[in-house]
Amino acid sequence: MKDALKVQRRNRPVKKNSSSKNQKKAVKEFGEEKLFAIAAVQGEGIGRVTIGLDLGDRTSCWCALSGDGEVIARGEVISAKQQVEHFLSGIPKSLAALEVGSHSPWVSRLLEAAGHEVVVANARRVKLISESNRKNDEVDAELLARLARADRYLLSPVKHRGEKAQADLMAVRVRAQLVEVRTQMVNAVRGLVKPFGQRLPACDADSLNRTHAGHLDLGIRGHAETLLEVVEELTKRIDACDKKLEQIAEDRYEKETAQLRQVPGVGPITALTFVLTLDDPKRFKKSRDVGCFLGLRPKSKQSGASEPEMRISKEGDGYLRTLLVQCAQYILSRRGPDTDLKRWGLEIAAKGKKKAKKRAVVAVARKLSVLLHRLWVNGEVYERRRPKVLKAAA
Repeated sequence: MKDALKVQRRNRPVKKNSSSKNQKKAVKEFGEEKLFAIAAVQGEGIGRVTIGLDLGDRTSCWCALSGDGEVIARGEVISAKQQVEHFLSGIPKSLAALEVGSHSPWVSRLLEAAGHEVVVANARRVKLISESNRKNDEVDAELLARLARADRYLLSPVKHRGEKAQADLMAVRVRAQLVEVRTQMVNAVRGLVKPFGQRLPACDADSLNRTHAGHLDLGIRGHAETLLEVVEELTKRIDACDKKLEQIAEDRYEKETAQLRQVPGVGPITALTFVLTLDDPKRFKKSRDVGCFLGLRPKSKQSGASEPEMRISKEGDGYLRTLLVQCAQYILSRRGPDTDLKRWGLEIAAKGKKKAKKRAVVAVARKLSVLLHRLWVNGEVYERRRPKVLKAAA
């Protein structure tokens, strides 16, 4: 009897808590009522309005503050272009703050087109939001508005690239994704045949095809060929992407990419990715800031006399950072020509063992990013070996 009661209790349907749903609905209605009130009171002693937008995949929460920091409206808007445009048409020109994310590029462009001043917050730097113990969309939207109202630099603002550059950069991302999938396929097929005491021949991923499985046992040959056919198809797609990217670089960014490709080891894809990622070279006051922007500088945790050695920050665009590291590895290899940059990197590598070599690669990648930005801004001719200027004797 007791067991039967336990089964009944376990199978009893749980009532859904409708209070949270009703609360969200009330917040939406409250936001809709206040939406047009903001425009009506603008210019009547309320001061400049600051709006915080917490962007979500389906809906986005917003909170509006008056010049005195008082919450005058809050609500939700569907995260779609038509609904966001309608939302913006009913509010006055404001200072709008939002976190960087998947939707922030097109939302920030809509805000700027509507005449608003936009601050896009770096989510990694705003720990007050990301590590809050009371985190929800409404609170995050209000926090964004209050931080932007107090001092926008507290949000470590980032600048989005233009829509045209974003579209061209998507072609670079597509190629990167195809290369990653191909690498997974190659690793999978090599790993699957090893338990049978067999191996695929050593070769580059772009030359691996189904004929390399001809020596395998009949029981596993067909399975390996299935994956190798996928690898072949991916290689064809990657080759097509390479041609498309070279065409984009030639048609739209010929001058910029040609300037960067003067450096040995920097190919068309690295040059194009560098140009599209930075978008505007004048956004950096110093060329040295580019290395920090791409996360190639060491972290800092100095306190008093303590200043421990730390790893690089790895902020910014990870794919461009990977490409620069690959270029640095080529520059320091035997195939790389003799340059000042190579000699400088080899000097760092000679100061230690394995870790010193890794440090040298990162250091060369960081210096390469600075060099590429300098060539882009000044339009100078790259000199592989610059003559040393001897200091005059005192």
